[in-house]
Amino acid sequence: MAIHILHLHSTFDPGGKELRAVRLMNAFGDRARHTIVSAVPEALGARDYIAKDINYEIAQNPPPLSGKPSIKRYEAIAGFLRRFDLVLTYNWGAIDGVMAARVSGGALPPIVHHEDGFNEDEARGLNPVRNMYRRIALPAANALVVPSEMLELIALGTWKQPRERVKRIANGIPVARYAGKPDPRVLPGFTKKPNEVVVGTIAGLRSVKNLPLLVRAVAGVTARVRLVIAGEGPERQAILDAAEANALEDKLLLPGFVSEPHRYVGLFDIFALSSKSEQAPISVMEAMAAGLPVASTPVGDISRMVAPENRQYISPDWAEVNLRDCIQMLVKHPEERARVGEANRVRARALFDESVMIAEYGALYSAALGRPGALG
Repeated sequence: MAIHILHLHSTFDPGGKELRAVRLMNAFGDRARHTIVSAVPEALGARDYIAKDINYEIAQNPPPLSGKPSIKRYEAIAGFLRRFDLVLTYNWGAIDGVMAARVSGGALPPIVHHEDGFNEDEARGLNPVRNMYRRIALPAANALVVPSEMLELIALGTWKQPRERVKRIANGIPVARYAGKPDPRVLPGFTKKPNEVVVGTIAGLRSVKNLPLLVRAVAGVTARVRLVIAGEGPERQAILDAAEANALEDKLLLPGFVSEPHRYVGLFDIFALSSKSEQAPISVMEAMAAGLPVASTPVGDISRMVAPENRQYISPDWAEVNLRDCIQMLVKHPEERARVGEANRVRARALFDESVMIAEYGALYSAALGRPGALG
């Protein structure tokens, strides 16, 4: 009989954690069936990437995952959890699923909680109330999964979780797909002029991604450049305003969210990232697999992820002039772009293939169920 898995998401719009969850659902095939809850009920875009043969449903009228602390609300959540074989909770927006298990009585299915990073409200410092809440709630989880060394240190230190329950599993991608020739038709409106260097990024258009800073940094480059930002979100107008203020509007392309990045990321010459908060971004792995150099702010594990040859292009801070200089050096020296990009490609093949990620998640979930090999 298929294992019935409940997924409690802070949002189920397509993003790093959501698309990773979908890849795992697709990989588990008919060994599992899935019920999905989004704390933002209308944010369900990631379901479009679930394979057609996967047995899943969107939960109708589940108990709310947000609200004031309340025994009654926690008991309602716990009662809902009891219907399933395994519960997977994702990020702060679903932490009440874990808290419900912590304060409720009676037997509950095993819970695995995932933490992938922080939004704007914790980009520069962790919220002490949330830290305390996690310390109280997380002992109810069979395991806490994080994708980066930085988050692992936070889990062990700030959140005071025991080593045996904290599991670091690196994100992964289908590396081989990125070796193919990119297709310019995939990016609506994309054209590349002669002698033009394309700086690109893939990111949700949210304030934590700090994309107006990237616009200003690219605007300061003294060469023919085009900036492509693939993604969608509420900061679109702020990005357009920054482009207009810096006379970059004719060199900026915002094609919206574009699926299947392996089909287009190779159109970029340089991958750039300006975020205030990241952990181990899948977009950086994708850029590396496509053989691109990476210019980035110093967030998360990026300096550990990229090849040693690339590390000098990780800015020491969030000053736009320093990010600009990292981009400028790569723009001016095509042979350096090729050297660094190839080193990144080799490293991505060695470290970031999704087969390893899928196997590790399958083993972890199977162990939580007490059924080794059930999901991998």
